Amino acid sequence: MISNNLLLGDNVMSKIVKLYRTIQFNHRVNKRVNLSRSFGGTLGIFIFLVLISAFMVLPLVYAVIQSLKPLDEIFAYPPRFFVQHPTLDNFRQVLVLTDNLWVPFARYLFNSLFITITGTGIYVFVSSMAAYPLAKAKFFGSSTISILIIWTLMFSGEVTAIPKYIVIAGLGLVDTQWSVILPYLSTTMGVFLMRQFMVASIPDSTLEAARIDGANEYQIFFRIIMPSVKPAWMTLIIFAFKDLWNSGTSAIYIYSEELKGLSAVMSSISTGGLGRTGPASAVAVLMMIPPIVIFLYSQSSVMETMTHSGLK
Repeated sequence: MISNNLLLGDNVMSKIVKLYRTIQFNHRVNKRVNLSRSFGGTLGIFIFLVLISAFMVLPLVYAVIQSLKPLDEIFAYPPRFFVQHPTLDNFRQVLVLTDNLWVPFARYLFNSLFITITGTGIYVFVSSMAAYPLAKAKFFGSSTISILIIWTLMFSGEVTAIPKYIVIAGLGLVDTQWSVILPYLSTTMGVFLMRQFMVASIPDSTLEAARIDGANEYQIFFRIIMPSVKPAWMTLIIFAFKDLWNSGTSAIYIYSEELKGLSAVMSSISTGGLGRTGPASAVAVLMMIPPIVIFLYSQSSVMETMTHSGLK
């Protein structure tokens, strides 16, 4: 008798649970239906996004088209957007001009790769190390440091150019490749980005569990923090690579021709007068290819990082 009552009670409870889940599911479905847009609204948003995307991609398309135009079409009046007689002569002229340089072109390429890869790696590591205690440790002055980091984002590079040059000259780093790498490490965008992502994506309970298991702070950082914030440091790699690859500061701090990067040489080619307008367009296309390739490779990480950090 008692067992029958227990079975009857279990059946009643199972039916109540099923009914509750059914009500929850119907509530979700009804909520989705109420929040869904009409076809006209979806079409309007789609058209708006297409127009914004076309507006953003237009400069890239125009740069490629200009690099394929012969000189007479570049200076044609009225100007034409599309090219009528595409040619690769502008790219050939770039190769000819680089072959006639005092320093081999491979040397310029090596300098740019060294500055970009070394600077990017150090910047990501230093920013992550600085962001970890600000995000997950409580110490005196942490909130003040975080506010100062946000304030420094409002200053452009031109504002601090003269003090930065004085510091670099005082350290004896002028006319060295480190004069381009070390000043970039002082930018706080990386610390802010990594801190925001660590706060939003890594719960404190995970770190406490690791400490209970005997992990020290270095083990937590390298085995838990860095793998968990991969989208953030992939995004940071894109920003750092783009800034260092197109760094124009190398011409300010580096005077020896054998130490200059590719961007300085390409800028010299671009400023060669009206006759080099075509090669200048080709240079612009060549210089923007590596950052675009890296962005396309890790664009999903960028979107995830922007969502967690609150950046737009």
